[in-house]
Amino acid sequence: MSISSRFSVGIHILALIELNKDGISSSEFLAGSVNTNPTFIRKIMGMLKKEGLIEVKPGIAGAKLAKDLSNITLLDVYKAVDVVQEKDLFSMHENPHPNCLVGRNIQDSITPVLSAAQLAMEKILANVTIEEIVKDIVEKEKFRHSN
Repeated sequence: MSISSRFSVGIHILALIELNKDGISSSEFLAGSVNTNPTFIRKIMGMLKKEGLIEVKPGIAGAKLAKDLSNITLLDVYKAVDVVQEKDLFSMHENPHPNCLVGRNIQDSITPVLSAAQLAMEKILANVTIEEIVKDIVEKEKFRHSN
């Protein structure tokens, strides 16, 4: 199982809105870059709007960032797009057999490790901003054109 693509698409949307700030970032335009359908993009945009990351006005095409890039972390996006429920990145199988040595102890044995892993990942995401991602994209593009 992997983290929902809503996370990477949310990052993609925010980066493209910034890099296209002089243009109109409609769901159709964004969908073209993500290579998906505009309905999926509108769903993600709704989630980003609900968390105050973008502004979208009814009847007006396009979206704008609601915060400065340096104030939007990857953790903000991760939480906005409902990748997982809080403290639930790793799903635990239910009802292991209580008469089995492993069955009756497995959940208590691995839950602390999995919780620590999720917290570590979230800490890393909290320390990376969309601004850093946009700068990296721009640098990669400059490098691509210099070769």
